[in-house]
Amino acid sequence: MTFDVAIVGGGLVGTALACALRGTTAALVAQERHVPRPPSGAFDSRIYAISPGNAAFLSEVEAWQRMPLARVTPVHAMRVFGDAGNSMIEFDAYRAGAGELAWIVEDGLLQDALWRGLEMQERFALLAPAECDRLEIAGDGAVLALRDGRKIEARLVVGADGAGSFVRTQAGVAAKEDGYGQTAVVANFACERPHRNVAYQWFQGGPVLALLPLPGEHVSMVWSTGDEHAARLLALEPDALAREVAGASRHALGELSLVTPPRGFALRRLIARRMVAPRVALAGDAAHVVHPLAGQGANLGFQDARELAAVLAAREPFRDPGDPRLLRRYERARAEAILAMRATVHGLFRLFEAKSALAARLRNTGLNLADRLPVLKNVLMRQAMS
Repeated sequence: MTFDVAIVGGGLVGTALACALRGTTAALVAQERHVPRPPSGAFDSRIYAISPGNAAFLSEVEAWQRMPLARVTPVHAMRVFGDAGNSMIEFDAYRAGAGELAWIVEDGLLQDALWRGLEMQERFALLAPAECDRLEIAGDGAVLALRDGRKIEARLVVGADGAGSFVRTQAGVAAKEDGYGQTAVVANFACERPHRNVAYQWFQGGPVLALLPLPGEHVSMVWSTGDEHAARLLALEPDALAREVAGASRHALGELSLVTPPRGFALRRLIARRMVAPRVALAGDAAHVVHPLAGQGANLGFQDARELAAVLAAREPFRDPGDPRLLRRYERARAEAILAMRATVHGLFRLFEAKSALAARLRNTGLNLADRLPVLKNVLMRQAMS
């Protein structure tokens, strides 16, 4: 089997890229075949805050149109609180001249929409379930050997296969990875007071608690906290967990009631030394993993897919998809945005983790000061909305 592009990884980024490729023969290799299903009454535990820029990209590949609109929630404002006094910064879409800051979507429903799109792709092959065995790079292409004996020849192999990327390892791209010593505890709640499409976030001197709006009077919680505290939260009875979250959120939405069991995800930071190698490009978590405090992990991955698809679509007729110059264009185009987001997220985490009184004064005074500077707030919003 011979293709222009072989994508390894059937998650959000890999499937979005496969849907975005035009005029290119492509194959998607995934460990499991996702089976789309009608939305049930229960919300997914895992949700994403999708930026308007990425919502537009998903609309271009016709995935957004396949989402059930009743389960997609716009965020019109966001209130971020410091860990002392009344320090706060508020972002408002209306004041910034935008329709919304983000859209809250459920993982399973977005996966469904993207996988349905794969069925409509032309010049496309889906290999799932399938596991990769080895990757061999030659001068004019690559050979991806599967464990069942099949081989895929491609001009370009894209690693969209997560933080433990097979493609990244086989291509010899080093990555720096370390833990935050935190676990993200996620769960969904019914709330006593209406959320009015406002997202909330509280910095707590290391831990970060976020409540994101869901349809109706429901919110999705992401509480990034120390591993021991996370284990205690996960062991609580539903009513006890709801009381603890309500208290930690300063009862901003009144009393809470748990509607989905909590789950925990260990938090790590990863950055690949390069996003490209001969005949290889990396995208999504295979190239970078950031703390969820800014909710930008999935957005960075979709931006990778957008840029790589655009670079391939605009290539000169004499260049094949794995041409080194094309790969360098992709890497250069993504470098600044990834560096800026990584520095911002890691810097905020370290600033609010610091225990000194001086650091506490600086961070909380800084929030209040930034809240009074509309130009700065608009810059921050526009960056997050791209």
